Amino acid sequence: MRKEIHSRQPWTKTISASRDRRQSAFLVWTLPPSLYVLTAWSLVHQSPPSHLLAPALTASAFALLVVLLRAATIPAALLGAVICFNILTTSSTAASPHHRLWNISAFPALIALFVLTFLATHYGRHRKQSDGLAESPHGRRTAQIAANLGIAGLCAIAGWQLACIAALAQATADTVSSEIGQALNAPTILITTGRPIPRGTDGGVSLAGTFYGIAAAAILIILSTLTTHLPWAAALLCWLAAVAGLVCDSLLGATVERRGLLGNDLVNLASTAFTAALALTLHALRIAAL
Repeated sequence: MRKEIHSRQPWTKTISASRDRRQSAFLVWTLPPSLYVLTAWSLVHQSPPSHLLAPALTASAFALLVVLLRAATIPAALLGAVICFNILTTSSTAASPHHRLWNISAFPALIALFVLTFLATHYGRHRKQSDGLAESPHGRRTAQIAANLGIAGLCAIAGWQLACIAALAQATADTVSSEIGQALNAPTILITTGRPIPRGTDGGVSLAGTFYGIAAAAILIILSTLTTHLPWAAALLCWLAAVAGLVCDSLLGATVERRGLLGNDLVNLASTAFTAALALTLHALRIAAL
C-alpha cells in the first residue's frame, strides 16, 4: 500500500505514467462497481432492514472520520464505507462446525489497519516529503483503496472472514514496512539480488521496515483474536499468509513492476489476492488434518 508520489515530483517509475494511469483506471472501473453490485445483491439475503441500521451508521461514521483526517479522498472513503459495511453485516450460514469459523468479525482488523497505517504514514512525514516519498495531502485515491482493500471486501461478501482478516493484515504489513522503512532512512536492498538500492524503489526491502511490517500484521491479528472468537491456530495461519503476502508484494515489485509491466496498484491487488487464497488453502489443509 505504498503512497502516491506527489504529482509535482518527476515520474521515476519504470512503468510509463500513461500505462500506470490506465491500469489504475481499469481497477477503479471494475472492482468498486463489482463491490457495489454484490453488496446490493447480498442485501436481499440479509436481516430485516432495521438490523442493518447500526452497521450502516458505523460505516458512514468510519468514512467521515477518514475524510476529516484526510486519510483518503471522498470517493475512496465511500468505497471504504461499503467494505466496512460488508464486514459488519456478512457471515456464513454453513452448518459444519469447522466452517462456522467464518462467523468471526473482521471489523477489529479493519480498525487496526486504519490506525496502524495512519500512524505509519504520518511518522517521519517531513523527511519523506523532502525526499519526494510522502503521500498526497489529499489522502489515498480510490484505486489505492480498491487495490488494498478490494479483495478483503470480496471475501467479506462471500463470508470468508478469515481470508478477509489475512488480506487486511497483509495490506497493513505492506504499508507499515514501506512507510517506516522510508522514514527511518533504513538501508534498502533489492529482494531478488540483495543489491543496495535507493529508498522507495520497487522491490526494495529493509530490515527495519520488514520487522515493523511483520509486527503490525501480528498486532492486527492478535487484536482480532482477543476481540472475536478467532482460534489461535487460525490466527497463526492468518499471520503466516500475511507474511507470505508481504514477501510476494516485494517479489512482484522486483520483477513485473520493476520491468514496467504492472503498476503498484495492480501489484498490491495481486498480493492481497495471493494472501487471501493462501489463508483459505491453509485453513482447508488444517481442517482436513483434524
